[in-house]
Order: sequence, then structure tokens, then C-alpha cells
Amino acid sequence: MTVSPFDHPYLSGLLGDEETSRQFSVDAEIAAMLAFERALSEAEADEGVISREAAAAIVEALSSFVPDIAALNAGVSRDGVVVPELVRQLRVHVGATHGGKVHFGATSQDVIDTALVLRLKLVVDRLDGLLADVIARLAKLEQRFGTAPLMGRTRMQAAIEITAADRIRAWRAPLEHSRARLAKIRPELLVVQFGGAAGTLDKLGDKGAVMRRLIAEKLGLGDAPQWHSQRDRLADFAGLLSLITGSLGKFGQDVALMAQDGSEIALSDGGGSSAMPHKQNPVAAEVLVALARFNATQLSGMHHALVHEQERSGSAWTLEWLLLPQMAAATAASLRQAAVLAGQIESMGADAGR
Repeated sequence: MTVSPFDHPYLSGLLGDEETSRQFSVDAEIAAMLAFERALSEAEADEGVISREAAAAIVEALSSFVPDIAALNAGVSRDGVVVPELVRQLRVHVGATHGGKVHFGATSQDVIDTALVLRLKLVVDRLDGLLADVIARLAKLEQRFGTAPLMGRTRMQAAIEITAADRIRAWRAPLEHSRARLAKIRPELLVVQFGGAAGTLDKLGDKGAVMRRLIAEKLGLGDAPQWHSQRDRLADFAGLLSLITGSLGKFGQDVALMAQDGSEIALSDGGGSSAMPHKQNPVAAEVLVALARFNATQLSGMHHALVHEQERSGSAWTLEWLLLPQMAAATAASLRQAAVLAGQIESMGADAGR
């Protein structure tokens, strides 16, 4: 049993996406944080901030480092973030000679935010692939059933006759727009975070900007000025996640309504009922509606998290940790279920079920 349905032992079959959830696991986060520390030490050696010997010792130690998770748990309860205890363990593992150079010039938020972005890079790739798949499936449905007549409905009342293609295009077009937005948002979102104690990189003097660029290059991220308290990138991404699930929710809601009496759409492999064996419930359609409403609710919290007081906030930052992983998992799950639903449509149009 878990707190989150997205990695729940059985609810995740409906509401989860294993590949996306994996990016928010403790193993993935620690690996990304260690990747930052490695890039930091290598960049500092390149610029003479620390010695080559110190960087080599740090890189070698990172390759064999296994954190004490129980101690990290205790450290977070004390410090509010994992990095102070993680760095303490790393310094011990590197040894007394060079351990003091671990994490030099950086702050906890540099490590955690950059580690998040490294994992979001994989999440964005996953979402793009899922979007492309759903768009292609809807295009195939339009080719198969596009000329079939449907009753158009406005305000849920019969209006005039349309074709199945008209409705399918209303499902597909917003997803195409969202995929284009995802490509546009990628270079703004996938950037390094490196600002030091208060965003000024004070310990690095005039080498700060060069160091930031080198770290970004080593991690395969874009370079950008520090954004410790400027959270619009993440809020913008969260908004796009909600747009995607909202568009898929419209798809699910339409299909569920069309399937009420089976006259406008025929679905295969619907969900079974324990009390009424004759029923085939439109499970995939229903979950698209639920996930759309879930993300719309979480988005408000991500906008609250824009309020980072002064140079850094603890409370707003923590709020992001609670919300963004779940929104990403919900979006991937929604796209996965949309592909399932598109594959279940056997016919569309008036008298489809006859």
C-alpha cells in the first residue's frame, strides 16, 4: 500500500505510468544529484577553482558511493532538504584530503533543482512520444470512420448532423497544439540551476557564469541565470500538463456520452461489473475525465508555489515537491489510457452499435 495511487501496487494499473514514475524514485533523484556534483567538480577543475587531484578523487568516490538512506531520512527531518546530509556522507566517502571540495560554491537548491530538471528531460521525452502515439491513433480513426454521420450536439442537445471526422478533429487538434507547445517549452524548462548561497555565486567570483555554462554543457542542459525564486518555468510546464490532460478529458467525456446507449460508438474490451455481467464500462474514458480534473486541481497549487519570498522559499519549494511529480505521472497515465481508448473504438457514427 502506498500514499500515491500513481505507484500503488494495483491502482497504478489504471492511474500510473511506470516509466514516468521511475523518474521520481529515490534512486533516480540520487543519481541525478550525484551527476550534478560530478559536473560541478569537473567544471571547477577545468577553471582552476579546485585542483585536478581533488576533482579526480571526487569523481572516483562518486562511482562507488552508496548513500545511507536512513541517515538521509533523518537529515531531511532536521534540515528540510536532503543535500546537507548527502554532502556530509559524500565528504566522508571522498576522504579528508579532498572531501572539503565536494559541493564547493553550490547550495542545496542548485543540486535539487538541477536534479529535477535532469529527470524532467526524460519525462518530456516520454510525454512527446505518448502524444505522438495518441495523435497518430486519432488520425487513423478519422481515416476509418471520418465520413460516418453523427448528430452534432450543443449544450448536450441535438443540433445538426456532423461527421465523425468533425468530432475526431476536435479531439486531435488540441493535442497537436500541446505537442508543439512542449517542443517550444523544452529549451526554457531544461536549464541548469546554479546560483550558490543567495543566487550570486559569490564564492566563484568572476568565474561564476563560466562555471554555470560548463556545468550545463556537462549535463546536457541549457544555460540560464539562476532561478531559485523564479518558478515560472515549472508553473508553465505544469500548465501544459493540465492542458494535455484537459484535452484528453474532453476525449474521454465525449466517448463516455457516445457509449451510453451504444448507438454512436462501439467499444471493445470495456471494464467488467461484479454485479452486472452484461455491462462493459468505458473505464479508459472515465479515467481520462478523472485525471483531467485532478491536474486542473493541482495546477492551482503550482501557481501558489510561484510565491517564493525573497531569494529562496522553503514552503513554496516543498509545495512543488508535493505537486509536480503527481501531475507528470497523471499526464503520462492519461496519454497511455487515451491510446488504449483509441484502440478500443471499433466503429463510430449513427447506428454504430447495430
